[in-house]
Amino acid sequence: MTYFAIKDHTAETRRFVRRIWWSMAMVGCAVLILVARLVHLQVLSHEHFATRSQENRVKVIAEPPLRGMIYDRNGVLLAGNQPSFRLEVIPEQVANLEETLAELGKLVEITESDLKRFHSLRRRMPRFQGIPLRLHLSEEEIGRFAVNRHLFPGVDIVAALTRHYPLAEHVAHVVGYVGRIDEDELQHLDVANYSGTTHVGKIGVEKSYESVLHGKVGYQHVETNAQGRLLRVLERVAPIPGKNLFLTIDMRLQMVAEEAFGDFTGAVVAIDPNTGEVLAMVSKPGYDPNLFVRGLDAKQYQALQEHEDRPLYNRALRGQYPPGSTMKPFIGLAGLEYKIVSPSHTIFCPGFYQLPGHEHRYRDWKRWGHGKVNLERAIVESCDVYFYDLARELGIDRLHEFQKLFGFGSKTGIDIGGELAGLAPSREWKEATRGQPWYPGETLIAGIGQGYTLTTPLQLASATATLATRGKRLVPRLLHALQDPDTHEMTLQEPVHKEPVPVVDPANWDHAIAAMTGVVHGERGTARASAAGVQYRYAGKTGTAQVFGIKQDEKYDEEKIARKLRDHALFIAFAPLENPRLAVAVIVENGSSGGSVAAPIARKIFDAYLSGGNP
Repeated sequence: MTYFAIKDHTAETRRFVRRIWWSMAMVGCAVLILVARLVHLQVLSHEHFATRSQENRVKVIAEPPLRGMIYDRNGVLLAGNQPSFRLEVIPEQVANLEETLAELGKLVEITESDLKRFHSLRRRMPRFQGIPLRLHLSEEEIGRFAVNRHLFPGVDIVAALTRHYPLAEHVAHVVGYVGRIDEDELQHLDVANYSGTTHVGKIGVEKSYESVLHGKVGYQHVETNAQGRLLRVLERVAPIPGKNLFLTIDMRLQMVAEEAFGDFTGAVVAIDPNTGEVLAMVSKPGYDPNLFVRGLDAKQYQALQEHEDRPLYNRALRGQYPPGSTMKPFIGLAGLEYKIVSPSHTIFCPGFYQLPGHEHRYRDWKRWGHGKVNLERAIVESCDVYFYDLARELGIDRLHEFQKLFGFGSKTGIDIGGELAGLAPSREWKEATRGQPWYPGETLIAGIGQGYTLTTPLQLASATATLATRGKRLVPRLLHALQDPDTHEMTLQEPVHKEPVPVVDPANWDHAIAAMTGVVHGERGTARASAAGVQYRYAGKTGTAQVFGIKQDEKYDEEKIARKLRDHALFIAFAPLENPRLAVAVIVENGSSGGSVAAPIARKIFDAYLSGGNP
């Protein structure tokens, strides 16, 4: 017998109703969540997402300012800007950055240095701004990329202005150069003002006047489509270009000085003693600063650093040399001021000098001696024995103090970086640096500008200018004027004065200068050959600085010594004698003779300046 279950309609209805209520509750919850999300997006976060939406449509593009030009005092261009093309990447428009960089490397050369700089900038710059990947693309590279441009969204070639130095090595140590911004510089630069800027001044005038040359960044508000393509410019604030610089350098004089060196290395500094303006500053050899703008690889930079003539070394500012006999006019003036000697005071020079109670002989350059000499003849013929004796009488303390009055042992304060201070030795200095007492024999050596004494060519030129003006001291400077690039209005720089040298008896200046005049124009002057046929009168002093020491019983034989070990040749001078307008210091490395090698260089500079219609 078969039984059939009777359906429970009531139970089924209850289950159905429960399911409906659960379904409605779930739908209600979903609706509530949706409404809450809409309220959050449309009401609570309206301002945030409205801004994000606007950012997707409107971009801010930085416009780097035009870097100021650099000219010499007569308007000769020393540093300008020329067009170039670079490859830029906008990170937010690139789907796979690493893959894109790899593919780009197949079209244009991308070095490790390029990648390192790119990633460094990418970490600091907004993702919507173009970041330079490669600078200075060749025409061939531009062509290869242009054909494949459609394969690289977010990558484009951008025209830009690049720094260019038309005179290259002839003024490199003065102007310096710009180079790519590195990690350390990014820490100190105003990132907003340097948006879009790839280069910054590294050395020389380019670095010292970076804030003046750079200018102020501008920007554009532009409207773009979904692909990031520019539709229109909504607003533009123009960049403010950097100011133009007119330097004190006279390029005609600079070239004359450089050519006068021939194959020698060394440095020349020529200063207007009345204003402190540096009219020529040569450090030879030089280098091409354009290489640093384009970017050097490690091998190229190493070759420059290891070159035997050290072209990157600024000898005018950083070369520290014994001044040799060029120090004698200053020491002679000290002797007169401290009344150790008078103009008529004489000693006998047998060709050597001995301290009382000592057997060691301090030799004169003239082995048979000068005989009876006074101060003027001692300077004219550069008698070492006279200055050995004078230095002993002065003592190192007074000698040190008087040298400091002329700026020896201190930086001149010139308006570019990298200057070294030289050394005016003292008891305190030796005790502090070497832990040793000062010996009497060291005072004698200091009296002829040797031993521990070191000067830079710039210091020597500045001190010579002080002699020329009888104690007037000015800070050497390279900036002649600033020019507004829009109005072309010039702002001249004023001389900066220092405390003058306090000489009690003005006649002492006359005695020192008269002796220096005899060096050039006297019958026995050590530089008389360089003044042959001159149409004006000038004052000078030759010098020779030993590169290595010679034993007591040895003789210096130039023919048997390698050129790199020969003495340095020095000459200081100012002209014309009656109204000095130019003071010069010349140092020729391994030139052997100040009179026959260094002095003729100064003569050519004077001839060019005084016969060239200069004021």
